[in-house]
Amino acid sequence: MKQIPNIFTLLNLFFGCLAIIVILQSGIGLVTTADGVQMMNMPEQIFMASLFIALAAVVDFFDGFLARLMNASSAMGKQLDSLADVVSFGVAPGLIIYQFLRLSVARGADGLDASVAWLLPALLLPCAAAWRLAKFNLDEAQTYHFKGVPTPAVGLLVASFPLIFWHSSVAAVTDIFLNKWIWYVVVLVLSWLMVSNIPIMSLKFKDYSFKHNSSKWILIIVAVILVVLFKWAAVPLIFIAYILLSLPLKNKIAS
Repeated sequence: MKQIPNIFTLLNLFFGCLAIIVILQSGIGLVTTADGVQMMNMPEQIFMASLFIALAAVVDFFDGFLARLMNASSAMGKQLDSLADVVSFGVAPGLIIYQFLRLSVARGADGLDASVAWLLPALLLPCAAAWRLAKFNLDEAQTYHFKGVPTPAVGLLVASFPLIFWHSSVAAVTDIFLNKWIWYVVVLVLSWLMVSNIPIMSLKFKDYSFKHNSSKWILIIVAVILVVLFKWAAVPLIFIAYILLSLPLKNKIAS
């Protein structure tokens, strides 16, 4: 019974590996129509990666929940959880960005002959995720707040990008998602947010009162409203709301 939380953690890793498989087998590329217009071909396999990363996040929540419920927390479980998170919320999202960068570079002049060096910045994301998780494992104080944005939040944000891109028919959105410079900024910002010491609220509840959990309840309410209004496009907005609602923590911790 004590190993049940660890089994959920391994399931997190399993889904992360599945996400990587479908990302690498997606076959995305650029095609030229009969009238010479370049269009993007992105088969649906890559969107399965978004599903697998979301499933990894669900079981990642339940392994911690079960560990506390069954009083089965252990040093091994903590290390195993971080190792799984590196794959599911670091490597897999990094490869999603890698594929978008590949398309972005291919659109340019002589893009198909461009150096792979243009794509390597995507790998900064899994490196930052590994750094953030190692720091988390060494810091016993990160229970009801985090130092830096947790990797699952970043992983879910990046997992939403293929879904937003797929469901959007707006040319401006396509241009944003196929602009390599925007991706470089995204990688740098997300990597910095993970390795920084910015206080970020944990979604663990000591109790369920609004008084002691106002920021968390506000985030939940805002998230529901945004999902109803914007569907998949709500995820980046929820991520921004999560950061903004965490900012008051800095003053609370300082006091």
